[in-house]
Order: sequence, then structure tokens, then C-alpha cells
Amino acid sequence: MFPTQFTGASFTWERKKLGDVAEKVIQKNNNNAFKNVLTNSAEYGIISQRDFFERNIANKNNISTYYIVQNDDFVYNPRISNLAPYGPINRNKTGYTGIISPLYYVFRVLNINTAFIEWYFKTTCWHKFMYQHGDSGARSDRFSIKDNELKKLPIKLPADDMEQEKIAKTLTSLDNTLQLHEDHLQFLHSFKSFLLQKMFFDNDIPSLLRFNKFTEKWNQCKLNDHTIVTMGQSPNSKNYTNNQTGKILVQGNADLYKNKILKRVFTTEVTKTAVKNDILISVRAPVGDIARNQYESVVIGRGIASIKGNDFLYYQLEKMKNNGFWNKYIAGSTFESITGKDLKNTKIYTTNSDEERKIGNIFSSLTKIIQLQEHKIDSLKKLKQFLLQNMFI
Repeated sequence: MFPTQFTGASFTWERKKLGDVAEKVIQKNNNNAFKNVLTNSAEYGIISQRDFFERNIANKNNISTYYIVQNDDFVYNPRISNLAPYGPINRNKTGYTGIISPLYYVFRVLNINTAFIEWYFKTTCWHKFMYQHGDSGARSDRFSIKDNELKKLPIKLPADDMEQEKIAKTLTSLDNTLQLHEDHLQFLHSFKSFLLQKMFFDNDIPSLLRFNKFTEKWNQCKLNDHTIVTMGQSPNSKNYTNNQTGKILVQGNADLYKNKILKRVFTTEVTKTAVKNDILISVRAPVGDIARNQYESVVIGRGIASIKGNDFLYYQLEKMKNNGFWNKYIAGSTFESITGKDLKNTKIYTTNSDEERKIGNIFSSLTKIIQLQEHKIDSLKKLKQFLLQNMFI
């Protein structure tokens, strides 16, 4: 079966072995000529060992036995993980020469598009061979395969060098786009955190950013004096069900995700409830996570409390969580939790309705922008996964 191809591309793919297109690197670090020890991470690729572990792991007296890894060399790390079930194979793109433990397999590709091979090893095309020709060995966290077997690893690639290059460029361009979107998402989160710190009063210190014409001091009051707070009560576990005709049960933090409620568990017993647009806050480990109830009615367990409130209050509670406000209530406790009394007596700030509405709108709009950005990133990740699965044989 041929993969997804470019217009005009040939349908000629060759089957080769790793040993046909690459040579093992066996050059040792004689006389300790190089000092920068590298590591190969399934998540981060090839990076400096000091950056990865925040300290040097290698014994400087033993690095003469390490392999020299030039820029664009590949490294196979036999350590397995959820991200790399047979160990990661990554390309050195640090821009400099380093050294790596002899426990790793280092190789250099010849007469083949380096970026194409790099992307090939991000697919699962080679996993079946590893499964058939290796094993986990004595250590369950390492995959064992002999060098001679690894050299036989089959690689299928277009006979046309231009097609190899096009596939690599397409995936690299997509990856760069994804990184730009992720960087922008990080900026949006940072910007939101900045505004949370600057647009709310804190310990009677006025906010530094206010809308024009709003100059009066904010009022401070207990949460329970300002709105209705309802502490949750768990139904009997025998009444839990997977049948979605039951009521959604919000038990605790695990049911709150990105400003929304997750439908995980249902119940036929109704104890305490929260209605649409109520603020739900976790009162047990971890304390302070919040979400809006997007459903008409849900049952809340003892790990949750519901609060009637507008967006101004919602984002004030988010700031309090970010600032570690609830830590003073849970310090020294065996199990993180706050009591209904603590929650109801919590001091919050209020101002006139117009200012609250404007501030709430700012954060509500910014949150929607963040959610749209997250959706873009999810779509790009799915596209990348689709191409990895369909552009290679």
C-alpha cells in the first residue's frame, strides 16, 4: 500500500537496511577531547546532560570511553517509556559535537536525506522489527537488541531524492508551525497571569490597571456574605452508574478540566446540586481548582462546593488559586482540604457592577482566545499524526 504522496511523485519506494544507509560511530573520546555530555530524551531529543538533569551525571574520569557525536549524527537510546516503547532514536541538532555514553548506539547516515530518516524514526514503521528481534532484557526499563540485528532494521524510502526532501520539508514546516502556535499559547497564558495580578486588589493593595472613570476603593467581604455557597455531599457509592440517564456526578478535582466539567460518573441519587453557570471549586486535594458548570444540573460530591457568581468572582478565585491563597488552610494537614467554614469566611473583593462586568469580560474573552488556540494546536497535532501514519510505508 502506497502512502499519501505528492502530485507527480513516483510510486517507487526502496527497501533497505539501516546498515545500508548508515554506519555505526565508534570513535571514542580519547584524551577527553570533548567535555559536553549529551543525553537522548524521548520527549526533548538530544540535549546536554546538564540541561536535562540540571547537573552532570557522567564521571569526568570515565568520559574517555564515551562516543563522539557530531551534529546530525543519530543516537539510539534503549531506555523505554510510554513515549518510546522501544527507545527513542533522535538526531543531534544541537549544532555542536558532544559525547554520549557507550550504552547508546550512535550512527551516521550516508547518501540519504537526513531529515527524512529523522522523521522516519518518529513513526512506528520500525517498531514491528524491534518487537520481533529484541527483548526487554534483564531490566524492564531497557530494550535489548544486538548491534548486528539493529543494522538489519528495514527502512523503506522513496527512490527519488526529491520526494524524500519534500516529505521531510512538509513535516518540518508543520512542526515549526506547531511550535509557533505553542509559543503563542504560552504567551497568552503568561499575559493572562500578568493581568490577573494587575487587575485585582490584593491585601488591600489597589490594582495597577483599571478602566477609566473607576477610582473608588474596592470593598472587602466574606464570600458567604456576598453570595450563596453550597458544600457538596457525596451520594452512596452503590448508586453510582455508567448509565448517562443518571445525573452527572462531580466528585472532585478530576472532574474539572479547562473551565468545564468532565462527564465521568453518574448517579441515581441526588444529594446536593449545582445549576448551570455555577462556579464549582475543589475543596479537597488539590484545593482551589475551578470550573463553570455548563450543564442544567449536576450532583456535587464532598470534594466540591458550588458558588453563585459572575465572571469577576470566577477570575478572582482563579487568581487566588494561582497565588497559593489556599495553602494557609491546608498547611500541616495530612490530606489537603478546606472546610465549609473556611471557604464561606474567605475574604473577597467587590466593586460596582459596571467595573466587575468590564473586568469579567476581559478575562472571559482572553480565556476564549486561549481555548481557540488550544483547539488549533490539537488540530495541528492530529494532522501531524495523520501524516506520520500515511506518508511512510
